[in-house]
Amino acid sequence: MAAGALTAEEILAATEGVLRRYGPAKATVVDVARALGVSHGSVYRHFPTKAALRAAVTRRWLDRNHAGLAELAAEDSPAPERLRRWLAALFEAKRCKALDDPELFATYTVLAGESDTVVGEHIDALLGEIALIIADGVAQGAFAPCDPQVTARAVLDATGRFHNPLYAAEWSAPEIDTAFGAVCSLVLAGLRATG
Repeated sequence: MAAGALTAEEILAATEGVLRRYGPAKATVVDVARALGVSHGSVYRHFPTKAALRAAVTRRWLDRNHAGLAELAAEDSPAPERLRRWLAALFEAKRCKALDDPELFATYTVLAGESDTVVGEHIDALLGEIALIIADGVAQGAFAPCDPQVTARAVLDATGRFHNPLYAAEWSAPEIDTAFGAVCSLVLAGLRATG
């Protein structure tokens, strides 16, 4: 491949393949360059460090696996129903990745641990989406008046068992869907406007 034709997207795709093959501990920029048929300098022209490359791969993975959540949050539908569907979509996206490709999920869990900034930005985006739904719910009279940002953090924390990779081993348990439904019902009951 000619170095001038190389794109960041091609590098990220190749990096995913290298990570799948070697794992995060052994994958190198040289391996990525070799997979692309270019010098490692060509990779560094797009990503100045190995850490920058790994952070970009992590961002790409998180964005791809959570596609559609922002659109769901912005829908014009009753907030309680929308919040339940948003939480279910987040859980399903995480669970599918963890159960369908556990080795790659484990790799990205390692990479996410290295990328505090990327993970922080991702969590901020999720919190913004939840806050949007909550603010809509307050405006609709479905949720009690509250600070949407603070409440969004509480909702994300309360549902952590269903999206935090630390709990991935539990996501295939037979009772997990019942537990998810119970937690969602409890969260929605706590948000509900009374009176």
